[in-house]
Amino acid sequence: MLDSSPRSAASRYELRFTSLFDRGRGYAFPCDAQGCVELDLLSECARNNYFYARAVVGMELSPPGVLPTGPPI
Repeated sequence: MLDSSPRSAASRYELRFTSLFDRGRGYAFPCDAQGCVELDLLSECARNNYFYARAVVGMELSPPGVLPTGPPI
């Protein structure tokens, strides 16, 4: 399940954690080019999912990658 949270207009990247066991599943969060997520902009549910994803890296999810989400500005 990719968690798409509201993105700020300036966010053109996402931090993506993918499942180690179920192809196509994982979590994605808006971030900057360096992978920094603005926690204050996430909903409570998305924030909880973000902390969960970070906690299970290597057990359930792959280390995150920063991917572009849209055309360059």
